[in-house]
Amino acid sequence: MIALGGKSRQSLASLRGTLDEQLKGVSSADCTAISHDLFSVLSSLTSSIGLRRAFTDPSRDAASKNALIADLFGKSVSKQAIALLEAAVSLRWSSPVDVASAVEQLAIEAEATAANAEGTLDRLQEELFAFESVLEQNPDLRAGLSLNGVEANFKSELLASVLGGKVAPSTLRLLTELVSALSGRTIELVIDLYIQTVAARRNRAIAVVRTRSALSASQTEKLTALLSKQVGQPVHLNVEIDPTVLGGISIRFKDEMIDGTISTRVAEAGRALAI
Repeated sequence: MIALGGKSRQSLASLRGTLDEQLKGVSSADCTAISHDLFSVLSSLTSSIGLRRAFTDPSRDAASKNALIADLFGKSVSKQAIALLEAAVSLRWSSPVDVASAVEQLAIEAEATAANAEGTLDRLQEELFAFESVLEQNPDLRAGLSLNGVEANFKSELLASVLGGKVAPSTLRLLTELVSALSGRTIELVIDLYIQTVAARRNRAIAVVRTRSALSASQTEKLTALLSKQVGQPVHLNVEIDPTVLGGISIRFKDEMIDGTISTRVAEAGRALAI
């Protein structure tokens, strides 16, 4: 994922928790809209060092930062995106550029959540990997997508001509955003970033279940439904058989998704499951 300094890593972890809350129970289409909004904000941040500094200036109070957000984006982005930006400017960042990197990661994860809701998250990850090979085998395509100072429509139309109807909608949307957000980086570097970030979002949708004995199909279905309801988005189970598990079952989420609230709900879901 994006390499950030100490304070920024902590802030990003907090923001990802806020993203979970903003995406909880939201439709796939709304997740995509939030992602698009965040990419739009990213464009403003990458093009203006003054805006990045204003967002991260510790001497500015929250009210003035929120007023700036409302003035610049209040009429153009969703309330969920505004909430995420307000959370971002309330946190500490090691460098002004880190807040733009964090917004980029949130935008990618929001689209990955849309894919998860559509059941295409694994496909999205696989197709991003595959696109790296496509670029290696087609240097002219790589050159066209890497051009600076080219209208975004040219790149999106080029991508659509190559990938249209061949990849999942989320894949095409993320790649379209990707080629518009290179910001001086190589396309290979940015694709790797997107792959890692999608993998991180996938981890947040996986529940690792350790149990003394194998779950039946009905138990698996019931537990999946319970956890998905609690988390507010589809959850996938990785079941591990472990005879040493006390109480019959242990459930945890990877990455930062475990916290006091979610772990309590997960524990309740485990107790509700009759084993």
